[in-house]
This record gives sequence, structure tokens and C-alpha cells, in this order.
Amino acid sequence: MISITGKNPIKVKIFRIFLILIIVSLLKISAIGQVPGVMTLEEAIGIALRQSPDALTAIHHFRSNYWEYRNYRAELMPHLSMAGVLPSLSKDVIVSQEGDRFIPVNYSQYSVDMSLSKNIGLTGGKVSLNSSLQRLDVFADPATTSYSSIPINIQLTQPLFGFNEFRWRKKTEPLQYNEAQRRYLEEVEQIRINASNVFFGLLNAQIKLKIQQTNLANNDTLYQIAKGRFNIGTIAENELLQIELSLLNARAAVEQAKLDISVSSFNLFSYLRIPEDPKLILLAPDPPNFKPIDAQIAIAFARDNRSEALAFERRIIEAESNVSMAKSENRFSAMLNAAYGLRSKPIYSQLDDIYLDPNELQQLSIGINVPILDWGAGRGKVKLAESQMELERTSIQQNRIDFDQEVFIKVMKFNMQPTQFAIASKSDTVALKRYEVTKQRYYIGKIGITDLNIAQTEKDNAQQSYISALATFWNSYYELRKLTLYDFDANQPISFNIDDIPDLE
Repeated sequence: MISITGKNPIKVKIFRIFLILIIVSLLKISAIGQVPGVMTLEEAIGIALRQSPDALTAIHHFRSNYWEYRNYRAELMPHLSMAGVLPSLSKDVIVSQEGDRFIPVNYSQYSVDMSLSKNIGLTGGKVSLNSSLQRLDVFADPATTSYSSIPINIQLTQPLFGFNEFRWRKKTEPLQYNEAQRRYLEEVEQIRINASNVFFGLLNAQIKLKIQQTNLANNDTLYQIAKGRFNIGTIAENELLQIELSLLNARAAVEQAKLDISVSSFNLFSYLRIPEDPKLILLAPDPPNFKPIDAQIAIAFARDNRSEALAFERRIIEAESNVSMAKSENRFSAMLNAAYGLRSKPIYSQLDDIYLDPNELQQLSIGINVPILDWGAGRGKVKLAESQMELERTSIQQNRIDFDQEVFIKVMKFNMQPTQFAIASKSDTVALKRYEVTKQRYYIGKIGITDLNIAQTEKDNAQQSYISALATFWNSYYELRKLTLYDFDANQPISFNIDDIPDLE
């Protein structure tokens, strides 16, 4: 055991050196044990679905549509309200009934009204149940207090032969809400596509940097070999200069690849809203599980699940609604107002007396509106609405054709991805093997630098094509999910739990 409590300075120096060596060793072990962060495509998509700007935007869009639908439903429910004046004070001078003198007045009024009302969706009318109470305090000599009341009053307001907005909204509002649900799912699937794009953008840049660094090392080795051959006169100066130029281009390519890494890294970290990690390594995923998809089945899924399919139906109903409204405004219409209730006697000095022996209150009125001469304006509005409805029908018919065609093309594109990916994978293997063979042949002087450069370019292009094919495969898969809102792996429609959307209650 070494002690530093003694007076021997040699032992102290030995201990300090020993301690420094231990610390340096621990630091090296710690550095060796530090593994750079890695991320998979699935992890990137998971983060994007939780906190990307598009995810937050999708939630806000759905939340807005949800409350619009809730407001519509609330309009059909009974509404209870209370209004009051507590109090209204007045001090003034008025002219007497005989008109021969001015009378000072000083009084206060209090009132409270309760109303229970409900819209009638079937007829477009409104029924309400009302009750009110008033109190009047006259500050005179002597002071007096009086009360008046309408204990109960039932009122009905009913348009006759007019446009019933509630009838049409009953058809369109549920469709709009279902559209909002499906549109939210489509936005979620678009997030998968966007996350995949930025993920493969950085993955491609990282692989490109590795390719260029490898090429730089190879070109440096080739240049050293070429200088030796040039010195002994086995190659011409032109070939040496060509190899040197390739080395310079390789260095420039490495710098450009580093810049591409920076740009792609920013795009990924910005979209995922996570701190930047310059050491992050992306892992290339396997291709998606492939099951050939029948185009007609995919089209049927899209018609059943996509928001656009519901939008076609809603647009037709809205066009028919506009025609109905134009016709109702161009013909005879009436408004029925009816009321029945009880009213207290004109004035009571005691609050308990106002509900004794009330008077009956009845009211009935029918207002009419008959267009007589409008110089064809009403008829023109009807024709315009009918023309727009037919135009909408034609547009929807074409939209449906384009809709089916889009799904069909995406299915065909997805079904061909396994073949394209297999070709790219095989090409990558062949090009890499060819480059290694060509490089070895160049080392022994069997071929020239031009053939080696061609093999290197083909190798680089094949590696880039492999990643591009993989990215296209995944992108095509997510696009097909978005177009059909169907999970082909789980064999079920894509759905979501509304309870996962915050601030809906």
C-alpha cells in the first residue's frame, strides 16, 4: 500500500503519476463506451405523430370541427335563460295628463324574466315557455310599491311554406363531422409520409457522406500509387493529373456531403421538434411487409373510408339546399305567431296577490309575404341555383373518376415496388463487387483510370438508388394508407380514439 503521509517525495510523485494514469484510463474507457444515438424510421414517425407541427395542426383542425358539430347539436336542445333589471332608477319631471303642470317623478323598476325555448328541427319553428315578474317602487309621499307578473306564457313561431334551414342542416352537419374525423386520419397519415421524407433525406445524406469519405480514401491511395508509377515511368503524366483531379473532386464531394448532412439534419430535427444531435445515426429500415393489393378492393376501401367520398355527398345536398332556398324566396310565404298564457291584474300592492285570479292572455298573428313584381329576379335566382347544382353534379362525377384513378395508380405503383427494390438491391451488390474487382485490376495495372472511375460512379449511383428505392417503397405504402384509410397489415380500417384528442370536454 502506498502512503502519501510520509516525507518521501518520490512516493508522492509515484502516487500522483499512478492516479493520473487511472483517470486517463477511465476517460478512455468512458469515451469508448459512448455509443452515438440511433433512430429508426418507426421511432421518427412516433415522435412526429406526437409533437410535430403537422400533428398539432391536425389536432387543432379536428378540435375546431368537433366544437362546430357540438354547437349545432346544442342548437337543437332546450335553452333556459334568465334576464333581469336590478334595478332601473329614474328621477325626472313629466307633464301631467291634463297638460297643465309638471310633475316630478322618482321611482325604481325591477324585473326578472325566465325563458325555456327550443328549436323545432322538423318544421323550422321555435317554441318557448316564458315567465316574468316586475316590481315598481314610487318614491313619493307616501311611497308605494306595486307588482305585475306573467306567470306563464307559451309562444310558437312557425314559418309557413318557407325555407327550413334545420331540415337541411340535419343532413349536412353529421356529414361534415364525419368528414372531419376522416380528414384528421388523412392528416395523420400525411404526417407519416412527411416524417418518412425527412428521415430518408438525412439517411441518404449520411450514406452519401460515407460513400464520399470512402471514395476520398480510395482516391488518396490511388494517387499515392500513381505517383510511384509515374516516378518509375510506367504511367504518363496525363493519367497522374487525372487521378489527382479525382482526388480533388473527392475532397470537394466530402465537403458538399457534410453540408447536405447539416441541411437534412435541420429538416429532421425541426420537423420532429427535438434537440439537434450531430452524432445521431439513422438505421435503414427493412422494406414494408408486402402483400399484393387488388386495385378494385382498394378503391372500395377508399370510397367507404375517405373524407372526399363524404364530401361528394355533402356537396350535392348543399347544392339542393341552395335550390330549395331560392325557390322558397320566390313564392308565397307566411309566418305564424301564436301565444297563450296568464297575466296578473294590472297592479298589485302585495306580491302574494299577483298570482290570484289572473287574466287569460291570447295572441295569434299570421304575416304573409307575396312577391308580385320583381322583374324576373326571383326566377333568375332559381335558375342560377339549378345551374350551379348541375355544374356541381358534373364536377363531382369527374372528381369520382379522378378519385378512383388516383387510387388505382397508387396501387399499381405499390405493387411494383418489391420488384423495383429487388433490382436496386441486386444492382447495389453487383456494382460494389464490380468496383472491387476493377480496383484490384487497376492496382496490378490491367486497366486504366477511366474504367476505374466509371466503376466507382456506378457503385455510388447504385448505393444511392438502393436508398431511394427503399424510401419510395415506404412512401408508396404510406400514401396508399392515406388514400384508403385502411391498414393492410392489420386488415382493418384505420381509426382513432377521440378521447386521445385533448380539450374536447
